[in-house]
Amino acid sequence: MGKLTLYGIDGSPPVRSVLLTLRALNLDFDYKIVNLMEKEHLKPEFLKINPLHTVPALDDNGFYLSDSHAINSYLVSKYGRNDSLYPKDLKKRAIVDQRLHYDSSVVTSTGRAITFPLFWENKSEIPQARIDALEGVYKSLNLFLENGNYLAGDNLTIADFHVIASLTGFLVFLPVDAAKYPDLAAWIKRIKELPYYEEANGSRAAQIIEFIKSKNFTIV
Repeated sequence: MGKLTLYGIDGSPPVRSVLLTLRALNLDFDYKIVNLMEKEHLKPEFLKINPLHTVPALDDNGFYLSDSHAINSYLVSKYGRNDSLYPKDLKKRAIVDQRLHYDSSVVTSTGRAITFPLFWENKSEIPQARIDALEGVYKSLNLFLENGNYLAGDNLTIADFHVIASLTGFLVFLPVDAAKYPDLAAWIKRIKELPYYEEANGSRAAQIIEFIKSKNFTIV
């Protein structure tokens, strides 16, 4: 097998979800930072890898793939020693896929509604309604966890990697109330105890968390 190359930035939750998957699979890979501020993602050499000029992007010996959800399902399907992270059983896989779609369509968009004005419009006030929407996400995730230790049941899957990577920064705006959402709070603790969690997600998210805090935001 040729060496995998992942292109990304540490502040990106999708990139960190792929890092979690790569570490869980114990795969050897190169990690190349793409400096978005210097517009490296718009250079011809990167556009060859990903014409959509987004991160993460994966190079598997000349096979190029973008979108973290596609990348993670591909990695497990090709390199996993078993299918526990992305089951082959259609019913089990359907549940994982549902959680993945929930992450991309609800979790990410709910958080983006909060962070985009802070990051790109230099605003410091966050409408309470957007925080309420984030709490709605916590409520749904807690429901997912009522019948198992992980989002798609009793086994850790790539759905857990995606959602924890997304939530890491959002917790700054609304910490999880363990009394209201005990299963979600326990799940976060459980994921943080994974031996590769801190290297793949926790420490890499620290910079973006500090940036969020530096915005001195208020909820109105």
